[in-house]
Amino acid sequence: MSNGNGSNGAAAGGGAVYGLGLIGAVVWNWQVADSFGGYVWGFLESLVWPGFLVYELFQLAS
Repeated sequence: MSNGNGSNGAAAGGGAVYGLGLIGAVVWNWQVADSFGGYVWGFLESLVWPGFLVYELFQLAS
């Protein structure tokens, strides 16, 4: 049984960082798109880019 003293603050902080990164990626990809397909692809790419970023960072650390 939990007494409410969990460490959910770190999870919330991670979500905030992901959210800011997502917004930044959408803005960047929106600026470089030149067609409707480019806007759609840029939005979809913005959803998954943090995973690729973390993967590359782990590759550098190992």
